[in-house]
Amino acid sequence: MKTELQENLNRIGNSQTCPVSVMIKNGKILTGHRHYTKDKWKDVSVWTIPGGRSDEGETIEETLRREVYEEVGITSFEIEDFIGQTEGAKAGDVVPIFYCTTSEEAKLMEPEKFSEWKWVTIEDYVKNEEYSGFSPIARAVIIKYLTSN
Repeated sequence: MKTELQENLNRIGNSQTCPVSVMIKNGKILTGHRHYTKDKWKDVSVWTIPGGRSDEGETIEETLRREVYEEVGITSFEIEDFIGQTEGAKAGDVVPIFYCTTSEEAKLMEPEKFSEWKWVTIEDYVKNEEYSGFSPIARAVIIKYLTSN
């Protein structure tokens, strides 16, 4: 399993590669309330998890660590496992999903994009449909992983 994890982290991303982190602290998952606007894509607010688009030449790991820091200010976390990969919300996007752990607290780093970050129990995440964000498919992959491990 570690080989698959390392292979995925070492891949070079592109503008359609959007790795995300299922960030766990004390048995809770980090979720953020993201607000999009029509000028960026479409006017919608969703609960999502930390992550984002790769910059040219970045590895998936570099993207994941940069995006987590930019969105929630967490610098110290372990990337424990590769959960899987799904299609993104926009055509052609690819979303690699990683299971991560931290002991750090999340901060609101981008108030122009997010109104809050909060830790929710895994049980609440699994039961509450509002946490599906843009991708019910990605959420299903995450739930399957969380409930079978």
